[in-house]
Amino acid sequence: MTRTAVVAIGGNALVADNAHGSIEDQFGAAHRVCSEIAQMVAAGWTTVVTHGNGPQAGFIIRRSDIVAHIDTTIPRIGLDVAVADSQGGIGYIVGNSLTNELRRAGLDREVAALVTHTLVDAADPAFQHPTKPIGSWYSREDAEQLAAAEGWTVVEDSGRGFRRVVASPRPVRILELNAIAALVERGLIVIAVGGGGIPVVAEGGGYRGVEAVIDKDFASGLLAASLGVDLFVITTGVPQVAVDFGKPSQRFLDRVSAEEAERYFAEGQFPPGSMGPKIRAALDFLSAGGREVLITSPDRLAAALRGETGTRLTTTAAVGSQGG
Repeated sequence: MTRTAVVAIGGNALVADNAHGSIEDQFGAAHRVCSEIAQMVAAGWTTVVTHGNGPQAGFIIRRSDIVAHIDTTIPRIGLDVAVADSQGGIGYIVGNSLTNELRRAGLDREVAALVTHTLVDAADPAFQHPTKPIGSWYSREDAEQLAAAEGWTVVEDSGRGFRRVVASPRPVRILELNAIAALVERGLIVIAVGGGGIPVVAEGGGYRGVEAVIDKDFASGLLAASLGVDLFVITTGVPQVAVDFGKPSQRFLDRVSAEEAERYFAEGQFPPGSMGPKIRAALDFLSAGGREVLITSPDRLAAALRGETGTRLTTTAAVGSQGG
């Protein structure tokens, strides 16, 4: 019987660091990730692949900044357009790689990359407290000039200069949900909600793009819950989630209930800049009626699906652990 899943891969899965950000590097990384996803499809899963875009959107914004210094008649790219741009580029890289890996595995499945909009609330408090850094670093003088000219909010960033920050509102609805569901129903492998989706707010019976960054895992969890998939997969930099991470008492989690995950969260086991958003996205999915979440690294996805690694979260599962 066919099972359905949303698989969220991070933008850093394609761009590991500044030394490996070329298109060739991204294709190589995509092929490795897509080999794992192809094994998942071979095992009977119909998947929707979502992806982050932090490094790639950063490249797009930086290029826009550089061009703006060279030719002031060329307008800077808005963040909503940068997200759309990254969806197209990453959709091509991942879509091509996944198609090739499926063919290599003898699987005749079509792949479709969909430009996706995510509705956010214009009254979300995040718009009053922008915190998400994007783009280049600037001197104080340049940052103040850009803030005045472009209406940006800029802050000093770790002593490296000044940087623009934008809001990160919670996703409310995936506008292309029905289209994604129709493609999944037909058995297509879909790439969607890239970079959390193009951020839009409702306006005058339609929608308007806004300067914001939507967390990819929150948007992916919302998509997974809205589609009613059997499994929500969140990939990250480690094969399993741990408590007391980096301490002598570190312990890897095999299976964990939502209740215990909430307790660990309250204890501060999952920091905001690390595992925190992923665990929160997992818990949101389960509270919305989702069945199961699997958290693992992209290179261990197939092994995690076989039960060899990974951390599984469910609403009522008993907790198990592995020493580490």
